[in-house]
Amino acid sequence: MEAKTVTLVQDSFEKVKPIAPAAAEIFYTKLFELDPKLKPLFPSDGDAMKTQGNKLMTMLGAAVAGLNNLDALIPVLKDLGKRHVAYKVEPSHYETVGAALLGTLAAGLGDDFTPEVKDAWAEVYGTMSSVMIEAAY
Repeated sequence: MEAKTVTLVQDSFEKVKPIAPAAAEIFYTKLFELDPKLKPLFPSDGDAMKTQGNKLMTMLGAAVAGLNNLDALIPVLKDLGKRHVAYKVEPSHYETVGAALLGTLAAGLGDDFTPEVKDAWAEVYGTMSSVMIEAAY
């Protein structure tokens, strides 16, 4: 992965951090709009979904920070992929999650979500999801 890609993703994520709770809410709204069948995989309680959103943003932040050391990040992603099987996540769900992520970033970053930033995030998410899927299935 090119250094420029990593920098674009890390710099843009810094702009998302201050709006992390709103970004998590946007993400799950988009995810369930794209595939309502995914909703039962998540808590139905509002407080539990806030906790889920915090977990999402924390994990995403750690993964983005870990892009500087892929050798350390890859085993973490493999483990995460394996754990998601127990949550009934299927390989096809990763594509929907990627679309929801890009949509969330577009909404959260506004004009800062340039085509270059979008491509960088798509590449990073594609790499991360491929590692998770390969390890889990």
